[in-house]
Amino acid sequence: MPRLPFPHANQALQIVRRRHTVRTGKVSIERVYAITSLTVHQASAADLAERLRGHWAIENREHHVRDVTFGEDASRVRAGSAPWAMASLRNLAIGALHLAGWNNIAEGLRHHGRDMTRPSAALGLT
Repeated sequence: MPRLPFPHANQALQIVRRRHTVRTGKVSIERVYAITSLTVHQASAADLAERLRGHWAIENREHHVRDVTFGEDASRVRAGSAPWAMASLRNLAIGALHLAGWNNIAEGLRHHGRDMTRPSAALGLT
C-alpha cells in the first residue's frame, strides 16, 4: 500500500457534494478531499461519512447562533483587528452562557440583558 505524503495519515477520502438550486434549477458539483489518521479497522467509509455529517451539524448550529442571534453576517465591523475582537467577544458570551447552563443563547442574552448586574455575576466578577 503506497504511503500518503502525511506522516500520520492512514486514509484519504474524496467527498462529492451535489447541490440543486431550486430557484435556478442549476445543479453544481463540489469535490473536497480529507485525510484521517484512523485506519480502515477503526473507521469504515460509513463511519467517516457519519463523523463528517456530525461535524457539519455542529458547524451549522454554531453558525446559526452567530448569524441569527448576534447578526454576525450583517456586521459592518471589517477593519483591522476589530472583526477578530468581536468574534472573541461573541465566543466569550456563548461560552459563558453555556457554562451557566443556558442551551438557548438568545434566551440567555435576554435574561442577562434585563439586569445589568447579571452578566458580571455570571462571570464571577461580583
